[in-house]
Amino acid sequence: MNPHKRSLVSSRLDQAFAMLEDCTVCPNECHVNRLRGEKGRCCTGRNAIVASYGPHFGEEAPLVGRQGSGTIFFTYCNLACSYCQNYAISQLGEGREVSADALSAMMLELQKAGCHNINLVSPTHVVPQVLEAVGIALDRGLSLPLVYNSGGYDCGETLRLLDGIVDIYMPDMKYADADTAQRYSGVADYPRINRIAVKEMHRQVGDLRIDADGVARRGLLIRHLVLPGGLAGTSDIAKFIYEEVSPDTYLNIMAQYRPAYKAYEMPIINRPTSRQEYLEAVKLAQDQGLCRLDRVRSV
Repeated sequence: MNPHKRSLVSSRLDQAFAMLEDCTVCPNECHVNRLRGEKGRCCTGRNAIVASYGPHFGEEAPLVGRQGSGTIFFTYCNLACSYCQNYAISQLGEGREVSADALSAMMLELQKAGCHNINLVSPTHVVPQVLEAVGIALDRGLSLPLVYNSGGYDCGETLRLLDGIVDIYMPDMKYADADTAQRYSGVADYPRINRIAVKEMHRQVGDLRIDADGVARRGLLIRHLVLPGGLAGTSDIAKFIYEEVSPDTYLNIMAQYRPAYKAYEMPIINRPTSRQEYLEAVKLAQDQGLCRLDRVRSV
């Protein structure tokens, strides 16, 4: 057990659960009493809902290593992305409600399986529940790094509860433009909130550090999905990262966009990203000075 991390969890649980009583856990600030089972935009009450968990080999190489990343996919999301490829989980609610004890058992099972980390996927709306489960798991021998894998729409106050507890932050940076964020994910303030969150994440853990075996131990890893028609605003995001986060930021420029969910009904995004669009996005990031790029070598 990590006594320091366990102490931090204990000292912050009351504050975390107080946020659920008049919910301000995420920037949507629904102000419902989730402790009484009321549900806001994330459709999640007192307990977290989990869609699946297990070793995952499709994540970034520094997370996967040889034994895989121990992913836990939380159901629902605080965003409403019209093109979400996991919409059955994030929007339609596929999954089952779990207790803190059950969630901690999943973490320990993944550790026993040899995974390199515990990768919490879409945890933004269940931070208090995660803290509760982590506390139990630490008491029972959890020692793996914790990965906070989010859509990037996170509250600074909530993130500060995770300082010293989360080891690796992996947020999306989806958009540079507010109108685009509103149109495709339902949150006009995404660019502003996202940048504040990413800076807070970097303040806590710094640049991504990788051990001699090529496995990430601590730090920030940013994901940026290239959208059709340059909608993601790659140049502006890369400029922000270079100037206001760190020139040594590890950035994964992602090429796998394809239409899903409601994207077929929307102009511009009802087609895959082209090879040329992807290569242009990589060049834009390089032109802004970023050189620690995880990118597709052949598209």
